[in-house]
Amino acid sequence: MTVPTLTGRQPAAARRPGLAAQLLRRKPIGQMVSEADNGHGGPKLVRSFGVLQLTMISVGATLGTGILVILGESVPLAGPAIWISFAIAGLAALLSAVSYAEMAGLVPVAGSSYSYTYATMGEGMAWICGWCLVLEYAVSVAAVAVGAGQYVNEALAVFGQVLPDSFSQPPGDGGIMNIPAMVIVLLATILLVRGARESAWINTSIVVVKVGILIFFCAVAFTAFNAGNFEPLLPMGAAGVSAAASTVFFSYIGFDAASTAGEEARNPKRDLPRAIMLSMLIVTTIYVLVAVAAIGARPWGWFDGTEAALVRILEETTGQPWIALVFAVGAVLAIASIVLTVLYGQTRILLSMSRDGMIPRIFGRVSSRTGTPVAGTLIVGVAVAVTAGLVPLGALADATSIGTLFAFALVNVAVIYLRRNRPELKRTFRVPLFPLTPILGALMCAFLMANLGADTWVVFGIWMLVGLAAYFGYGRRHSKVAALSHEEYRELSGRETSTPSTTEPTKADLS
Repeated sequence: MTVPTLTGRQPAAARRPGLAAQLLRRKPIGQMVSEADNGHGGPKLVRSFGVLQLTMISVGATLGTGILVILGESVPLAGPAIWISFAIAGLAALLSAVSYAEMAGLVPVAGSSYSYTYATMGEGMAWICGWCLVLEYAVSVAAVAVGAGQYVNEALAVFGQVLPDSFSQPPGDGGIMNIPAMVIVLLATILLVRGARESAWINTSIVVVKVGILIFFCAVAFTAFNAGNFEPLLPMGAAGVSAAASTVFFSYIGFDAASTAGEEARNPKRDLPRAIMLSMLIVTTIYVLVAVAAIGARPWGWFDGTEAALVRILEETTGQPWIALVFAVGAVLAIASIVLTVLYGQTRILLSMSRDGMIPRIFGRVSSRTGTPVAGTLIVGVAVAVTAGLVPLGALADATSIGTLFAFALVNVAVIYLRRNRPELKRTFRVPLFPLTPILGALMCAFLMANLGADTWVVFGIWMLVGLAAYFGYGRRHSKVAALSHEEYRELSGRETSTPSTTEPTKADLS
């Protein structure tokens, strides 16, 4: 039987389904895998990543964000119990990470939770998820890059120099523009344009340095450890711990970045679940260890308003400026690693959305020379660089958390849906304690969202309204799944449900 394509059919507008039907249309999993394997009418992404590179993408996008950048803002919320906040956020992330691991093995494509949602809950929820991911990735890159100026100044201070606030702080924090943040984003953009494989190896090298400097910090900080700094453990109460956990949750989005590498992994069904779980173990352990060491070295009130807190602890503990210099340089490299890997994930999300017709085609064009989405990467890089240069850190961190939490909740629901409706699919990783684990994961995400401030919810609401306008202005009219006639869509869906090996490529082409 010939699988239907769009070639030679009547104009899409003549057969487009009604709004309700379009919002519920799902994209078959087999179709997604086929498109990833066979291309989309142009150059394909290059499969060059093994489990090491995938794990390092995950760790690189995660490790350091909450410790190096927002520790000074999160400790005043939770007090000495900040390590508990990291543990709670890590538990919430782990509950979602196991769902991501199962979905990554089932749907090894570049779209991450956007694609998972499209395959299970339809175009409407997929668009909402994708729009949240745009917020999650772009804003988290900017939020992390904002902290670069703090550590650049710490490095320069060793030589008696400092960048003026005018060029190291955004307007809301007394400056004109955060130049170091913009430079780091632009350098990462240039590297990503050159090639994904080169970027991955550079990231792996930086991650090794990053882990090394954090272990070094712990070794030094424990020499000044004072158990009395943990009393009282909960000065702000349980509400403060929950609020801090919600704020630092965006520090755990690295495994989501790894799942966007589904089309560039050599063996994604095997390696993606392994990389996701291994990276979560590494990151959570180091976060909690560094938080305990930091609080043990300094009372929690010391952190209020303190920038580059870890460098300050090293300076005061050792009295050796060169140690602070080494750590500050390592911290800048660590921030660069986060910017590089999360910016990578952002471009791959937009690539998938573009291929589905949800956003302009320019984001889905892959260069035949580099095997990367050059135009989309440049557009995203410039936009994020401007955001990092002009917007304060606090607003960025909370906005990132709410988008992340919403996307994670949807992935937990997607796992439940496919277990109930597609039990015959071959799974290379299975969520343990199903359905308890994904239910708890979704509920934990909802709980952390509820603890975010009213201002964050207002920003999220405005972002959703903008997304609604974008969908009706572009996505609804250009959706390739919606462009299928009822007969074509039914035939594709029928093949999906009637064929046990739905993860094998089909011949259908929605391009």
